[in-house]
Amino acid sequence: MDPGPPEQPFYAADELPDVGNNDIHYYLVGQHRPQRQMCILREVMPPGSDTGEAMIEHEGEEGGVIIAGRVEVTVGSQVRVLGPGEAYYFESKVPHRFRNVGNEDAVIVSANTPATF
Repeated sequence: MDPGPPEQPFYAADELPDVGNNDIHYYLVGQHRPQRQMCILREVMPPGSDTGEAMIEHEGEEGGVIIAGRVEVTVGSQVRVLGPGEAYYFESKVPHRFRNVGNEDAVIVSANTPATF
């Protein structure tokens, strides 16, 4: 997989490296862009997968749109199951967690700052 020149504006699916862990795949857009300020991901969560029992906290903001499947999103004390076309946006320092509660792969397109990968 050749990432091409760093300033290229377009990326084929095979140019998005999987920077995920466990069962969750995070396909990163623009990995080699110089001074990249945000992280854009196509996330694929198999049925039953989640980001872990421990809530995640970090600096910045994040948001995303559910493309397929059903994802339970917990942000602080708020919990909601989101489906296709629904979205989230929050400050990342608030403890949060994601869990696929459906019977199919959940697909999310998300962005966060600062760039973490």
